[in-house]
Amino acid sequence: MADRASADFDPYELLAALQAHRVSFVVIGAFARVVRGTRELTDGIDITPSMREDNLDRLKTALEGLEARRIDGKQLDVHRLTGPVVELETHAGAMKLVPEPAGTRGYDDLRRRADREPLGRGLRPQIASTDDLARMLGALDREQDVERLLRLRRLMNLEHQLSRQLGRGIER
Repeated sequence: MADRASADFDPYELLAALQAHRVSFVVIGAFARVVRGTRELTDGIDITPSMREDNLDRLKTALEGLEARRIDGKQLDVHRLTGPVVELETHAGAMKLVPEPAGTRGYDDLRRRADREPLGRGLRPQIASTDDLARMLGALDREQDVERLLRLRRLMNLEHQLSRQLGRGIER
């Protein structure tokens, strides 16, 4: 997550590469929060991929096409992701692989409440729910995230109110 956007950041290219290779993933982090309605800028995308072997093979192929490399200089092996976050640089901008985000049990946990969001150009990635985004930020317990967490909680309240109102409207 960054405070300013990079001129090299092309979220459409990053997401299109993953989608073209049928990679199963959930978008998390700042980009997901922006899609959900927060006022942030970011210069990368954070994803939680399914850790199934066949999906990791597809992820590897997609990352090769994006010319992905670890920013720490270590060898990129998606089958052996080390650490809670693996930061990558690609020709389309930054990407973080987060196999098990704070406060979650990973992909299977997040995909249950994620929605496929139409972002244009035929892209419909799974975006983590507002509730899950708040859960992840809260679990990190960082001072810099307090305002973001408050925004997410306001969005959660609005979503829950709208859901209740729509539910009542359907019953009538």
